[in-house]
Amino acid sequence: MATTTQYRYRSALLLVLANEALFAVLAGVFLLFIMPELSRFRFGRPEMAWGLVVIPFTLLFFWAAFYWRQRLLQRWGDYPLIARLIPNLSVTFPAVKFVLLRNAIFFLIVALMSPQSGSKLMEVKREGVDLMIALDLSNSMKAEDLSPNRLESAKRAISQLIEKLNQDRLGIVVFAGQPFVQLPITTDYSAAKIFLSTIDTEIMPTQGTAIGAAIELAVESFDLESPAGKAIVVISDGENHEDDALKAAREAAELGIQVHTIGMGSSQGVPIPVYRKGRKTGEYRKDQNGNAVVTQLNEQMLLDIARAGKGVYVQASNANAGLGYIFEEMAKLEKAEIDSKVFADYNDHFQYFLALALGFLILDLVFPARKPDWALHLNVLGTNSKNA
Repeated sequence: MATTTQYRYRSALLLVLANEALFAVLAGVFLLFIMPELSRFRFGRPEMAWGLVVIPFTLLFFWAAFYWRQRLLQRWGDYPLIARLIPNLSVTFPAVKFVLLRNAIFFLIVALMSPQSGSKLMEVKREGVDLMIALDLSNSMKAEDLSPNRLESAKRAISQLIEKLNQDRLGIVVFAGQPFVQLPITTDYSAAKIFLSTIDTEIMPTQGTAIGAAIELAVESFDLESPAGKAIVVISDGENHEDDALKAAREAAELGIQVHTIGMGSSQGVPIPVYRKGRKTGEYRKDQNGNAVVTQLNEQMLLDIARAGKGVYVQASNANAGLGYIFEEMAKLEKAEIDSKVFADYNDHFQYFLALALGFLILDLVFPARKPDWALHLNVLGTNSKNA
């Protein structure tokens, strides 16, 4: 009988987990669908996204209430006895009601965020400079000599830089064993923040630190015919193992492109935590002999790159990542008129999400928390047929 009881409770919990998994899959499909035209979409009230933190708390509340209810029923007796005393009792029905309510809350919050899509393009002229950020995604960037680690500290600094940009164009190149363009050069700062949030060491297929190749790819990403001032900011711990970064920086400088560097970390060696699926395992990376791999900031390498690229070198700290100082250097670059197209008019789509929220809420209100009479009759008929 205990096995039957456990099966019933597991079925209810699996229903809740399956709903969460379905939402995760749908969110991934939606992002893949809109990614090519991400610049068209925005939220009119993005600050309402904080309301989404309610979802995990509702799951915890449901789990606690479900567990407390299970323990309380077990005190009264085993499940077959309780089912006879309270024939309307159901384990699954409350789980269904919770799923409906949880979905209603989610879509209501999305509706409050006021999702919008651009409907009318307008060409505008801006004056600014071009900036490419080359961000190191080697495993050593997970070292924790900066809080919470080197990579998160760098991403936080880049996000703050985006807030300061005004009519400048920004692009992001990520690199480890080889570089990739994460964000083509653009004036869409909202898209830049979204792409920045997806950056992690786990997206890199090969590890290493190819700073030179990253600089070369950043140079290729510029419109070299544009008169706008151009700069590359390399954010790394300087442990270059792959190529000739100094040569790449010199060649960029010859094209009129400044190469600045920001050193992430300290010169004192620290171990590298191991992450799996975005979570720290509590272990540290080891070499073939079983010794902990230690990473330290190679300041001299980054300083030499900055000198070769006619830029400046700044060492990041917990209080200041150095991008503010480099931003001041960028302000000295020549600004040029940039033609770009922006959306001047947006269509609201909150009503669709509000309709979904109301639909789930109505279903939650009409769906019973206990077995209805017709379900009891079906159970009785099924039992009689088996006895017959």
